[in-house]
Amino acid sequence: MTLIRRAFVVLLVICLGCAAQSLPPDVSRKIERHVRSFYNIPPDVKVDVVAVTPKSDWPDYDTVTVSISGEGKKSDYKFLLSKDHNTMLRVTKFDLSKDPFADVMSKINTAGRPTRGSKSAKVVVVNFDDFECPFCSRMHKELFPEILKEYGDRVEFIYKDYPLTEIHPWAIHAAVDANCLAAQSNDAYWDFADYIHSNQHDISGQKTPADGFAELDRLTLLQGQQHKLDATKLQSCVKAQDDSEVKASMKEGDALGVSATPTMFINGQKIDGAVPISEIRAALDQALKDQGQPVPDHNAAAPAGSASK
Repeated sequence: MTLIRRAFVVLLVICLGCAAQSLPPDVSRKIERHVRSFYNIPPDVKVDVVAVTPKSDWPDYDTVTVSISGEGKKSDYKFLLSKDHNTMLRVTKFDLSKDPFADVMSKINTAGRPTRGSKSAKVVVVNFDDFECPFCSRMHKELFPEILKEYGDRVEFIYKDYPLTEIHPWAIHAAVDANCLAAQSNDAYWDFADYIHSNQHDISGQKTPADGFAELDRLTLLQGQQHKLDATKLQSCVKAQDDSEVKASMKEGDALGVSATPTMFINGQKIDGAVPISEIRAALDQALKDQGQPVPDHNAAAPAGSASK
């Protein structure tokens, strides 16, 4: 039995060696330099050639995996490497049997999230939001009430949390408080979101971060009173400041390629930044057409300004 086990281990090692091999240091260095140069990757971001697999869909090419990591994030990318190590290609393979937008939407968990618009709508807008982000504020004011009024029950709006904690110190606290309200009332969540996005200075203008947190909590409890929520339950939630749901939303956003706010997905189509309202209308109209739904008349819509991230 011992000999059989040893033979099995040796065979496994051999198979693993065939599946993923290391490249000569000089080849790995060439790959790193070309990837860094072509994609303009800064020096503080790490580029590693992980392994080469002697297999690909292309004859005379192997698959090489390059890992790019920085700021606590890491992504792996596949390239094709010629057998003679003189040529490397980046090829994107499309699976035409799948709908790419539907595939994106399938990766977004909207269960239990507050909604605006119609829950039976064929078009769903998911916006990754940051309560402290000024561009999110601009986007929010365009969506509500203007876009919501135009599209009515044709569209459903859902917000997900993506606070940029590195630059927005009270954003995650605001997201937690908002979710405490959402646990009891859809309307309380949206009233809170409307107020914070219109009055970010009330929080940012506080003397200390602790004062900002206290003001957020005060506004949250005030919303609870106005909507006649369970005060004890709401106070307990606010005091606990459980950010697990917020962090899960942030992780989901990372997996979808979200890196800034606002980032919106309209039936899976990604819209980056506080874009002009005309671009939002165009994406919504196309999504409605794709679903065989009527498009609203925009003749009376007033033009709006634009903003960038």
